[in-house]
Amino acid sequence: MKAKTHILPFFATLTLICLTTAQHHSFSSNAGPGDSQTIHIKQSQRQLLHYREELDIEDEYLMLPACLKFENPRLRSAYIALQAWKLAIISDPLNLTSNWDGSDVCNYTGVFCATSLDNSSIQTVAGIDLNHGDMAGHLVEELGLLTDIALFHVNSNRFCGKVPKSFKKLKLLYELDLSNNRFAGRFPYVVLDLPKLKYLDLRFNEFEGDLPKELFDKDLDAIFINHNRFALELPDNFGNSPVSVIVLANNKFHGCFPTSLVNMSKTLNEVILMNNGLRSCLPREIGLLKKVTVFDVSNNKLFGSLPDNIGEMESLELLNVAHNMLSGNIPGSVCMLPHLKNFSYAYNFFTGEPPACLDLENFDDGRNCLRNRPKQRSTLQCKVFLSRPVNFWSPTFSVHSSLISPGFLLPSTSELLHDSPYGEGSKKNLASRHLLVSGSVPVK
Repeated sequence: MKAKTHILPFFATLTLICLTTAQHHSFSSNAGPGDSQTIHIKQSQRQLLHYREELDIEDEYLMLPACLKFENPRLRSAYIALQAWKLAIISDPLNLTSNWDGSDVCNYTGVFCATSLDNSSIQTVAGIDLNHGDMAGHLVEELGLLTDIALFHVNSNRFCGKVPKSFKKLKLLYELDLSNNRFAGRFPYVVLDLPKLKYLDLRFNEFEGDLPKELFDKDLDAIFINHNRFALELPDNFGNSPVSVIVLANNKFHGCFPTSLVNMSKTLNEVILMNNGLRSCLPREIGLLKKVTVFDVSNNKLFGSLPDNIGEMESLELLNVAHNMLSGNIPGSVCMLPHLKNFSYAYNFFTGEPPACLDLENFDDGRNCLRNRPKQRSTLQCKVFLSRPVNFWSPTFSVHSSLISPGFLLPSTSELLHDSPYGEGSKKNLASRHLLVSGSVPVK
């Protein structure tokens, strides 16, 4: 009976919507609800926004107005979820939810339907894409009623609060993109309960605390958690993840460079760990990452020399080790890599570089200890640093922010659904269409 009590305000609002919709044609297009109706709607909104976080809403309790007709019970559940969410959206400057009225949820802006996976005779809500809507509000527990959804994209909005626990019911969820919002609190552990999840994007939010080590045991294709406030030492099982792209930049990770990264050699294409607190030498085993095209560990506290076998990373296109405490000679094989176009090793203490590096399309060797090269460190700086043993240094130097933009190269939602459990085509690289390695921090 407790669940019924909490949803009573929602009954009243739905009834009012139904009545005002029926009377709509007798008013001019500029007419709005009367003062009493407006007050009633606002009161219902306030009450609905105070649902308890642990509320396990069951849609069969809701007796909707008779004027609402649905093709099947799943679209009815979707209607309940979307109407509850609409009430929790307090700002919608682009009016994306302005047509979220009536029972035809498949025609709502940003809502995409497809044939149900377990019943080919019915349509269900398979995806939500409200990217770049600049909407403010929060995610409601009723979204857990969207049990057929495969894609949930709300990047570049102003949603805040936490990810609802009811998301654990979204057993078909394939892509979860909450990037560039104002979500806060600890890592949303509910994502660990999503068996179909392949793409996780939490970047540019205000999450903090530890990452659960179980995250790296999930069968994900892409992990983006950069630009948050996660703080921990990367766990031993880091290399268990089968991802093709992992971006952990601009957090507060610390400890040694994760040597288990080499366990990802069969799948890993891009790894970006810049601007954290990683320290130690780069392990020789990184030469086994033969499929990696982007390797960025800049703005950390790495020391020692570059391993010779980096020259075995035959697919490498971008290599960035700038702003560390590395020294010695740049291995000649590195700049001979066939696909390497961008190599930055500035702000280190290297003493030698092969001529081939100077022929690269883009390179930066400034602020090192290289003879006969411009913009190098002073002789005194180099002498003091190089006179110390490699393991002496406990760097405390400041770093600048290298930024990963939340920009996207998005295909249509129908193409995204083709990659999801609703599609029949071959698997595509989920991450390649989303990653943009340069840009600026979004304006919040």
